[in-house]
Amino acid sequence: MNFSSARQHFYQEIQQPDENIDLAKAALYIAQEEYPDLDVEHYLNALDTMAAEAKKRLPIGRYPLRVIQSINQYLYEDLGFAGNKKDYYDPRNSFFNDVIDRRLGIPISLALVYLEVARRVDFPMVGVGMPLHFLIRPDIPDMEIFVDAFNNGEVMFAEDCQERLSQIYQQSVTLQPEFLAAVNHRQFLVRMLTNLKYIYLKQQDIEKALAAVERILLLLPDMILELRDRGLLYYQLGLYSQATQDLQSYLTRVPDAEDAPVIRRLLTEMARG
Repeated sequence: MNFSSARQHFYQEIQQPDENIDLAKAALYIAQEEYPDLDVEHYLNALDTMAAEAKKRLPIGRYPLRVIQSINQYLYEDLGFAGNKKDYYDPRNSFFNDVIDRRLGIPISLALVYLEVARRVDFPMVGVGMPLHFLIRPDIPDMEIFVDAFNNGEVMFAEDCQERLSQIYQQSVTLQPEFLAAVNHRQFLVRMLTNLKYIYLKQQDIEKALAAVERILLLLPDMILELRDRGLLYYQLGLYSQATQDLQSYLTRVPDAEDAPVIRRLLTEMARG
């Protein structure tokens, strides 16, 4: 595979067993495609420094809610991290170096800052892939509390999560158990890249949207809709050979897909040249 240096580092990182993937490194390698001169070690050291400072502030009795309160005070009050509500779709909210530098992000990128600091102070947490709003929670059995890193580390219970979902969808939403399930490292990175994909599609930046989809498929090659989308992006870029290969593969796997007639028309059009 003829990858850029950043893509090669990303690929190497995700070849490990899921639990061994370093989320911070992988996220920085994602950002490195946008910023080729990005110094990954500099930002890993910045996280180490943050964690060392956070550790000094931890309560003597490490009760989970007190630890969360202490981390919240450090990240949001002392350092000034915040959700970027004014410009949510700025791509910089998804680049981990920018999030650390600017102290601004979206739910998943701020969650990653929180997760990395918490891990370094021996308070492991996991990501929770709630639809449209990423959360985190302590990795403690039977502890059903959630932290909203986008909203200053607000502590939430399941009922609060349902209310937050209803606010986001602007209608009553029934909270399904899978909405609050922990995500693994590959799923976490896919969600980060999916955010970038839709930001770039909104901006009509097809090449950067394609780069996001390519990395999603490196993480989870069986994501059939991403295979289709890669084919459609190739088509928009005039890369008809690659587009044909992906779209034919898509139809082979899901011949009765709702969009199959549209895909077949595109394939016919490309075959005619």
